[in-house]
Amino acid sequence: MPTLPREHSDPAPQEPHRHRQMAESFGVDADRYDRARPRYPDALVNRIITDLSAPTVLDVGCGTGIAARQFQAAGCAVLGVEPDARMADLARRTGVEAEVATFEDWDPAGRVFDVVVAAQAWHWVDPVVGAAKAARVLRPGGRLAVFWHVFEPPPAVGDAFVEVYQRVVPDSPVSVLSKSGSRASAEDIYQKMVAKAADGLREGGGFGEPEQWRFDWERSYTRDEWLDLLPTSGVLTQLPPDKLGAVLEGVGAAIDAIGGSFTMSYATVAITAVRANNP
Repeated sequence: MPTLPREHSDPAPQEPHRHRQMAESFGVDADRYDRARPRYPDALVNRIITDLSAPTVLDVGCGTGIAARQFQAAGCAVLGVEPDARMADLARRTGVEAEVATFEDWDPAGRVFDVVVAAQAWHWVDPVVGAAKAARVLRPGGRLAVFWHVFEPPPAVGDAFVEVYQRVVPDSPVSVLSKSGSRASAEDIYQKMVAKAADGLREGGGFGEPEQWRFDWERSYTRDEWLDLLPTSGVLTQLPPDKLGAVLEGVGAAIDAIGGSFTMSYATVAITAVRANNP
């Protein structure tokens, strides 16, 4: 299994986990989030819980319970921790036990777990504090696995998003960076997040050497399906309706121009480590 080189990620002036307004904005339309967000590869879920019988799983930043329900379907007992009460409420309505708190402030009340996961959420957690806390709530030999979807739409769709976003929200950090020529690829952005998670595990202590896993897959989207998903992204959850509508109109026109649908190539990338016997 490949391990990550001991290569520290570049420090950022503002860490994502400090952006609490954006971190807790996804519940503005929790039903849409639950409906539109992609699920996770079954191969990833099975690999995380391999050789475990009815494992207990803590889902950090569980959102509406998308990943939690997949682990439940695989035979796990799952507890979610979610800072947005609106998201946690929907998770409960779909059968997931969820407690409202940031992971850093959450009280485990003496509970320990076989597995700790975070699906599309670990960048909202302090990487060092979160790693240390995960080690405390995992049994010896338990696994932490945090993972993200890496994807980039076809150029016609991605370029249309950037163009209309720059026009509608010209002063946003996304627009400023794009205009300056500093637009990074999705692969670059997520690799920095993965590297930061690995550094946090090493600094937080209590884990063996982190590994990186990757699962490649595809999904086809119609115009309406992509426009349903797009407002669940962090840069759009806080836009007023008129500006959001303008962004969706521009992106929709680009999808219409390429035939009304497209296939997205996804890579679900995980950073994972096993809790040491003597953290």
